[in-house]
Amino acid sequence: MEFGLVLPPGSGGSKDVDLVIIGGGPAGLSAGIYAKRSGLNALIVDKGNGGGLAEEAPYIENYLGYRGIKGEELAKKFKQHALDYVEISERNEVRDIKIEGDRYIVKAERGEYRARGIIFATGTTHKKLNVPGENEFLGKGVSYCVTCDGYFFRGKRVAVIGGGNSGAIAAIYLKDIGVEPLVLEYMPKFMCEKAYEEIIKKREIPYYTNVQVTAIEGKDKVEKLVYKERDSGEIKEIDLDGVFIYVGLVPLSELAKKIGVETDEKGYIKVDLTMRTNVSRVYAAGDITGYAGQIIIAAGQGAMAALSAYEDLMLK
Repeated sequence: MEFGLVLPPGSGGSKDVDLVIIGGGPAGLSAGIYAKRSGLNALIVDKGNGGGLAEEAPYIENYLGYRGIKGEELAKKFKQHALDYVEISERNEVRDIKIEGDRYIVKAERGEYRARGIIFATGTTHKKLNVPGENEFLGKGVSYCVTCDGYFFRGKRVAVIGGGNSGAIAAIYLKDIGVEPLVLEYMPKFMCEKAYEEIIKKREIPYYTNVQVTAIEGKDKVEKLVYKERDSGEIKEIDLDGVFIYVGLVPLSELAKKIGVETDEKGYIKVDLTMRTNVSRVYAAGDITGYAGQIIIAAGQGAMAALSAYEDLMLK
């Protein structure tokens, strides 16, 4: 078996490959495994340390084969498996892509790669509330990741903004590590799965519905949250120490758009059932396609994208 390696931050230079996979989350790592097993010379380029947003998940209970596993641990297993096959260039953000003849020129922070095909597994990033105080208190009580920062709020009161599955899981995780969370949801009902709703009720985590956050306030750090009751219009305040924001995701598709890849009205890359885009030898997989936002789907799409690339690059 051919083994991959993590290219250190100082490495760079140019390289000719069959396939560049942009993004090292579940979709990109899965694509890397399938690409190399198919005989393609592939390289994964990731702006972070690999793992994608899956690494931030406090706890995952619906990935086949695991009754329960921390997102960080599952992402580590994915990465270790991928390294049995494919090189991963970490902390190496792709800055630009150009087309020269039948090659795609992928220009990253520390190198330039000439590829016959590209898989976009760039995923999504956290959507912002866009309220006063959000940017000012980032790192001073405002966070988008409970596994990253929840530990610092043990014994303190925090708000989780967004009551969907991600927000519900975040609140449960915080409660389990000794934080006192409350959830604020814009819609007039629970927006998470029934299983999480039952846990929230059992743990007696306050879950406010039909409310709109209007401001985050404080002096040198977060001290207060201001919100509006949507039915009455009444403005209320809550004293707290931190705010974790889970109000949705934004697709990272700007690089794909540069080479003419079509996206939908929200910016997600359009693909067919084989993960092909409208641009020849360009594919997309994972959350960037807008399908479900589930790890198991992302991994499956990564495999399909790699198999499609194999058909196009090796069999035609």
